[in-house]
Amino acid sequence: MPAKKIDHKVNHVALVVDCSGSMHRHESQVVRVVDEFVKGLQEESDRLGHETRISLYQFDHRVECLVWDMDVKRLPSMRGRYRVEGGATALIEATVTSLQDLKSEVSEKYGEHSFLQVVWTDGEENASGCSLTGRMHTSPHGGVHDRGQLTQWADRIQTAMGALPDHWTSAILVPNVLAKRTAQGYGFPAGNIAVWDADTSKGVEEAIGTVKTAATSFLRGREAGVRGTRNLFAVGQDLSLDDVKKNLVPLNPKSYKLLNVKSEAEIRPFVQNHGLPYKQGCAYYQLGPRVTVQASKEVAVLEKSTDRIFSGAAAREMLFGEAGLGGGSISVKAGVNPDLEVYVQSKSVNRKLKPQTRLLVML
Repeated sequence: MPAKKIDHKVNHVALVVDCSGSMHRHESQVVRVVDEFVKGLQEESDRLGHETRISLYQFDHRVECLVWDMDVKRLPSMRGRYRVEGGATALIEATVTSLQDLKSEVSEKYGEHSFLQVVWTDGEENASGCSLTGRMHTSPHGGVHDRGQLTQWADRIQTAMGALPDHWTSAILVPNVLAKRTAQGYGFPAGNIAVWDADTSKGVEEAIGTVKTAATSFLRGREAGVRGTRNLFAVGQDLSLDDVKKNLVPLNPKSYKLLNVKSEAEIRPFVQNHGLPYKQGCAYYQLGPRVTVQASKEVAVLEKSTDRIFSGAAAREMLFGEAGLGGGSISVKAGVNPDLEVYVQSKSVNRKLKPQTRLLVML
């Protein structure tokens, strides 16, 4: 009789971090972001019984692998490893190099493998090829290669991204909307691109929550049978109705109302126009496009088939993982879930409600 096949899930995670000169002001915080990201992977891997292996890269005009495919439980702090020494931004080369390393060096012969790459930068490409040639070619615009070289590298990353199998997920954090468009042109799926504020400490704090939530979401998706995703930076898509019913408290239907928002409106007059009193914190908007959720905001989950609302202290942890329990803010957007919707508490009196959504009002 043949031996029973062991369902062994193996996750390979590559974190690729910018260390160009402009990242110097964030150096100590970057170490903390990476350490928090690793901690989230460790905790969720333990909870689910997965094997997770991590590789760490840093890049300026050179690309350097700091840690290669190490058991995430054994990885020490990035302190003393990650360092900013100046230089330009070989974003494409770093992305392509880490993908090629994983493809060529990791065997998938045994077990069920998935791959996650997360790139984090505060700028745009201007140096790919320099680590291969050993030369810096400074342009009048601060870049380090000519337009022809940039076109060649753009072709390389588009080819690499286009050839990724379904069980590979590639994501990136960029500093602005223009960089987001560029990343989409390289082949990063729109749902796997998050914009962070590279000019403030608050932006770095939000990045901590974003990457930890992404790590939790990825591993939970693996447990549900999803090996790759094009919507990594979203929440709620990996929630199961059974888990919600098991861990959250169903509210008395008489304790809340759901209001349909047909056109854009300010939250306080909208509630009052429906004959309900508006008290700070009584209303929860339906999560949609990316917003920043502060640690003080409560969340609720709606069962679509019944309009039943679930809430409780465990709601944030279920949605955001360990990142939801910290004191910082989290940048999130709604994922697509056939059974559930996510609602976030508003403490504003003039929040603009989006058309074709609903508003949850606690009575």
